[in-house]
Amino acid sequence: MLRGYAFTIAGIAIGVGGLVALGAMSERIVRFIEGGDRFVLGQISVAGRGMGMGAGFTAGGLLPGAAVRALAGVPGVAGVQSQVLLPLNPSVSQFMTLTQELVLGLDLTVPMPNRHYRELPVRAGRFLRAGDRKVAVLGASFAAARGLGVGSRLTLEGDAYEVVGVLERTLTAPDRFVIVPIADAREQWVAKDRLLQTLLASGAAALTAGDLNTGAAVGWRDGEDPDVVARRIRETVPGVNVQLPSELSGLLRASTAFFSALLVGIGALALAIGGLSLANTMAAAVFERIRDFGVKRALGATDLQLGREVLGEALAVTLAGGLGGVALALGLGWAIDGWAARSGQQLFHFSPRLLAGALGFSVLLGGAAAIYATARVVSLSPAEAIRRGA
Repeated sequence: MLRGYAFTIAGIAIGVGGLVALGAMSERIVRFIEGGDRFVLGQISVAGRGMGMGAGFTAGGLLPGAAVRALAGVPGVAGVQSQVLLPLNPSVSQFMTLTQELVLGLDLTVPMPNRHYRELPVRAGRFLRAGDRKVAVLGASFAAARGLGVGSRLTLEGDAYEVVGVLERTLTAPDRFVIVPIADAREQWVAKDRLLQTLLASGAAALTAGDLNTGAAVGWRDGEDPDVVARRIRETVPGVNVQLPSELSGLLRASTAFFSALLVGIGALALAIGGLSLANTMAAAVFERIRDFGVKRALGATDLQLGREVLGEALAVTLAGGLGGVALALGLGWAIDGWAARSGQQLFHFSPRLLAGALGFSVLLGGAAAIYATARVVSLSPAEAIRRGA
């Protein structure tokens, strides 16, 4: 039955394929925003005041050990983990970009206080443990871009690190992290920051290793409002920058708003163009058989029988075209992502809801177009249908 609809199926497949590809790009942005939201809403991010080497959510100057201890004493606080977050390459071109590669140093003697990420998911190897030194866990994009895996060696500021784990792909910031023990991150910070080197060498400030933090992740007790706890920290701990989780979530969404709006616009345009193309293709295929339908009606076929036949063929054709379009988009997307993975990028995310939605859209719209065309055909007399088809 489908053999005579080959060009119709091909046309539908191209339209659905374009729709799915654009939808997958939009899903990628949505996953990035959702992942970032999940991370920042799971903790209170605190940084030292100033413009130090810190990056990302803990950008700022030194957060001394005394301030970290003061954070732990604020009512409502359940846990505090000292962190060092540094740009891997502190160049002007990369500083504070969404795709920046970062070194994250964690105090492994303290459990991660983030409510949504008690431990970052590891795809291969293991996560860091207390007592580790000169080892690293890599984000999925960072590892893919450099061809690194468990057991590989990575050089950071002249020191060799053994890769002991690679994270699951999260489609958000941790994909580009190099996570190391905080003692190693502090050494890297000193190696990167000439001003800090001068300060330590001069003895002008009484700093210990525990004072070299760019920030801290703070958890809150059950039943507490994280924004209320964050404001309480602002009021009781001097010399720190505190980000309210809700404010940080808003900043993340604002930073990606342009890309989201752009993809929504493109997606809406693709939906309209693809939908019209699919409906027109299906309706044209029905109208091309107007003479056959006229002959069948002349031989005694009822409108109901004709409608069932056309609707059955339309659903089969649109389903075949939809599956072909999904396969086309998947093949194209995986090929592009395979090429982009060499630089640690991923452009598409083919979620189950996207694929199911594309198939459902194609079948429903194709069926509606076929019903409309059939209604037009059966409104003609058999003789008129045969004459027009000739």
